[in-house]
Amino acid sequence: MTLNQQMGITRPLKTVAKMLALASVFAASFNVFAAPVEIKFSHVVAENTPKGQMALKFKELVEQRLPGEYTVSVFPNSQLFGDNNELAALLLNDVQFVAPSLSKFERYTKRLQVFDLPFLFNDMDAVNRFQQGEAGQALLNSMSRKGIVGLGYLHNGMKQFTANTPLKQPSDAKGLKFRVMASDVLAAQFDAVGAIPVKKPFSEVFTLLQTRAIDGQENTWSNTYSQKFYEVQSHITESNHGVLDYMVVTSDAFWKSLPADKRKVIKEALDESIALGNKIAAEKDNEDKQLILDSKRSQLVSLTAEERQKWIDVMKPVWAKFEDQVGKDVIEAAVAANK
Repeated sequence: MTLNQQMGITRPLKTVAKMLALASVFAASFNVFAAPVEIKFSHVVAENTPKGQMALKFKELVEQRLPGEYTVSVFPNSQLFGDNNELAALLLNDVQFVAPSLSKFERYTKRLQVFDLPFLFNDMDAVNRFQQGEAGQALLNSMSRKGIVGLGYLHNGMKQFTANTPLKQPSDAKGLKFRVMASDVLAAQFDAVGAIPVKKPFSEVFTLLQTRAIDGQENTWSNTYSQKFYEVQSHITESNHGVLDYMVVTSDAFWKSLPADKRKVIKEALDESIALGNKIAAEKDNEDKQLILDSKRSQLVSLTAEERQKWIDVMKPVWAKFEDQVGKDVIEAAVAANK
């Protein structure tokens, strides 16, 4: 091969090498200046609630541990989506994380209705034991076929009844209109005492109470305080009749789109955030109750053991009504968590 022929081969090789080098430079430059991936976290309550604080902590940890790669935009108070459409938005990838109350998953799985059954759990310790146990952890995966990935449980607290009349006996609720989440179990709960359940979004509750379009509602001390429901309700019955918890979820499509190493970091950040949210929930339960009592806007109605048992006797048949949907094994596991 002549020298000229050798040079003819070498030149294209050098040209290719230069082009590859330039391509790598451009790729590196693109990575440096590429916008971080935005993770939208939508929820329906105030920022000073356990859920609100959890979401802000999640934002802080993700942006701290994956700087320049991921940002978390938090949208509280139904700013982006209300509680009736946030799951649909999740599946459309309009948001990447939501934390609906467990009642909101009814159309995707019936098994989570276990958390709506009245007077099933004695206290939050029992709720936590159940959620962290085998049955509770299995429920995180109960919507996988629908494209929803459960990542963890977030506490809010036990629910109390509020109304513009004292509720001491089950008969006191007869004929009254109570707002409920879109849950057949919760509707059946109020049907059992002769009340009228009204399914409405969380964002509308204050106005409905203020205008007397409804007579009462059920909620935790935290939500009752942060949403100022106590300002438009004259009485709060300390019933502890149910649990209001949330499940933090994402879509299967989004979760699988994340690189495995990034997914691990994000999951760890979420676990830490949920732990913080649950700690805040426990603290705020008593704090917000006291703030409501100090305001003297609502009067506390305490139930004797005998009075509470009457409510239990009337509402417990709801368990049997939904046993086939929830699963007898799930209900039994929940009852066992009380021991």
